[in-house]
Amino acid sequence: MKCRNKVLSCLAALQLAVTVTPMPTQAATEWVRVGWRGDLNGDDTITVADAVVLQKHITLQETINPEIASKADINENASIDAIDLTLIKRCVMQQMEWVGIYEEVEIPDISEEFLIPPIAQVGSSLPSANLGNLVIFYIDFPDCSFGNKLSAEEVDRVAFGAADTTSPNYPFESMSAFYERSSKGSFRLSGKTFAYTAQNSISVYNDDKVRIVEECYEAFKDSEDFTKYDANNDGKIDATLICVPESASNDYWWPCSGGFGDPSYRVDGLAVGNIITGYAVPSNPVDFNSTYIHEMGHCMGLPDYYLYYSSDSEGLHGSAGTEMMDTDAQSDFSAFSKLMLGWYRENQVQVYDAAQGTQTFTLHNAQTDAGNCLIIPYGNLNENYFSEYMILEYGTDGGNNQMIQSSWWQTIDSGICAFHINAELFSDYGGSYLKYQNGSYYTDYNDEGIRLIRLVNDGGGVFKSGSVIDNSTPGFGWYDSNGNEAIDPGVTITIGDVTNDSYTVTVSPK
Repeated sequence: MKCRNKVLSCLAALQLAVTVTPMPTQAATEWVRVGWRGDLNGDDTITVADAVVLQKHITLQETINPEIASKADINENASIDAIDLTLIKRCVMQQMEWVGIYEEVEIPDISEEFLIPPIAQVGSSLPSANLGNLVIFYIDFPDCSFGNKLSAEEVDRVAFGAADTTSPNYPFESMSAFYERSSKGSFRLSGKTFAYTAQNSISVYNDDKVRIVEECYEAFKDSEDFTKYDANNDGKIDATLICVPESASNDYWWPCSGGFGDPSYRVDGLAVGNIITGYAVPSNPVDFNSTYIHEMGHCMGLPDYYLYYSSDSEGLHGSAGTEMMDTDAQSDFSAFSKLMLGWYRENQVQVYDAAQGTQTFTLHNAQTDAGNCLIIPYGNLNENYFSEYMILEYGTDGGNNQMIQSSWWQTIDSGICAFHINAELFSDYGGSYLKYQNGSYYTDYNDEGIRLIRLVNDGGGVFKSGSVIDNSTPGFGWYDSNGNEAIDPGVTITIGDVTNDSYTVTVSPK
């Protein structure tokens, strides 16, 4: 498996000017004072307080004083980002170990590495790891206004507010909270809302989204530093949302996302990355947040999982077929999406090895931080998971799936969900993309044949204790040369008992 490169040790990264030896427990409870990089509050020590300063800067809550900015660039790569925050936290944790400090200090466990997001190879502008930014332009028009217009600060709370499991909108109390839960804390969405009244009637912009985007950036470029919104330092603003009133035309403002149409435009030296437009409004938080969580999935590189050419657009049916990237899904991302986005720790991706014979695995609740997955590969597994395989998870009706419990159009049941994946990566003059994603040149117009993602036993529900999955199970077969799921995977999967919110799954060769 390929995981994010190990960061440099904190002492090497800080390039200390003195030699530091481990301090005994009874020693002073602060580090050597020499004005190191990492001392961001000017107290001549590196402590949790410095980590807090940097975290607030990265999440756009406060800006570091330019005079000490160089001290925040821990790894000296001319960028202040989440890696620098990780290094400071490592140093604080090491210091605490040296001096025996284990009091109530909330520092996340960063010892377990998350996967490098495979989807980053698709080349979209919004990163799915560490930190991503969303600029929201909350726009009304002389002839089109919001039915219930919120302030920019209120929109910020809807989009970027803290997690609140008691909220009536949970799990869509905010986009930031939903992403943080789904990603196990590996991705944090930040951003800012700018309220604006357009110069022209809405019809002027119906077919010209570039015009409204550039008009908005021009209106605020003198009062806002937009360089703060390029978290991955790719020279592009991560993502931009153009939010218009709910009365806007369905033909022109149906929520969608894509690349920006003017590659020459710059604001504060940055190009504009992926843009989202739509009439889902923050006065309806559940619709607003679920709609744009899906659209930001596209900005990260994920395609739609629903079908473009079928009278039944749903791509994944039944109680096992809930997925944020499918039709109208107010649900969590599935195991495949989390794998592509890098939202698993290295040890949470289990892979069946046919050479080992029968193997038993444990699948934990996918809607918790412990949630993991099991991959059964077809031949050799590509190190970035761009190949054909089955992926299983234990999906539940809790956490980010809780909204579906009361949905009239969909139900969810707790149990094992199995997906057939063909994630071949393909590159041509248009860039890199998942070859069999819906709508590509390589998918069938009747949505038959090879697809990026299919549900095993589609429409038949989840698998529970005692269930057996083999080649007689619909959808459990590798693709043949005609695009049919006809090749026997050569294994039998038996679903065992569920104990302590975890299932055992046994994979046996035939």
